[in-house]
Amino acid sequence: MVSASVCNGTAFHPSTFILLGIPGMQDQHAWIAIPFCSMYILALVGNGTILYVIMTDRALHEPMYLFLCLLATTDLVLCSTTLPKMLTIFWFRSHVISYLNCLTQMFFVHTVFAIESAVLPAMAFDCCVAICHPLHYTSILNVTVIGKIGLACAARGLLFVFPFVILIERLPFCGHHIIPHTYCEHMGIAKLACASIKPNTSYGLSVALSVTGMDVVLIATSCGLILQAVLHLPSKDAQFRAFSTCGAHICVILVFYIPAFFSFFTHRFGHHIPPQVHIVLANLCLLLPPVLNPLVYGVNTKQIRMRLFGFCLERR
Repeated sequence: MVSASVCNGTAFHPSTFILLGIPGMQDQHAWIAIPFCSMYILALVGNGTILYVIMTDRALHEPMYLFLCLLATTDLVLCSTTLPKMLTIFWFRSHVISYLNCLTQMFFVHTVFAIESAVLPAMAFDCCVAICHPLHYTSILNVTVIGKIGLACAARGLLFVFPFVILIERLPFCGHHIIPHTYCEHMGIAKLACASIKPNTSYGLSVALSVTGMDVVLIATSCGLILQAVLHLPSKDAQFRAFSTCGAHICVILVFYIPAFFSFFTHRFGHHIPPQVHIVLANLCLLLPPVLNPLVYGVNTKQIRMRLFGFCLERR
């Protein structure tokens, strides 16, 4: 029955939501939390190490490493918006989250994800300039330009995600407050509403296709220009180094976008996929990139690798 407040035109918002975790697997929550917690610790240590190494070594204060700092920062925020609450659900049965905290979590999850999606084409552009225009690299990508790129990434994320909050605020919930998920995200909250959510669905789909779709196109364009330039390099050794650098970028991009697109389209169109699969994948989508990015760049980037070895030797 629709409440009187809804009939009067006032959208009723519950004071709290209940996050179920992974429906049907509540008995295994304590065990499922162990690998997630281990991955979260790896993400914190890996990205924290990348930030420490770059910030303490002035020789690494160059465009590529500044972009790595930006990526590591977004990775830390991205996994920290969901994992702590998820672990309290799994280990301490703390399923309750306030309405305001739920909207705040939703806002940060989508905003930081959009920011990281913008950072990846910026890093691809950095690689493109380094290989295609090496003599003008430092003049094209100086500290001021990188700062403006970082602000533009953050502004774009805020601009496109803030309407999600407005779209949720307008919805009546009629007392529905149980979210079958481990964290608050836009469509998961919207589906609880007792009114049409077509604006939410349409806007969410348009943002995903336009924003992340545009990022993928920009990355593909940069990779095409890089490949064309690499094939014209006279030295096989130079070609190998260029391919190695670009290979790291491609690995990071695939790890970020493939689970994200699969999770996004499954949430809207994959009605026959078990919810457990979708929820686990949605969590991995926010956790895998922060775990793997430091490993990919730490192993692939010689300067960071040597700095880490030197730091380990100093501690002995």
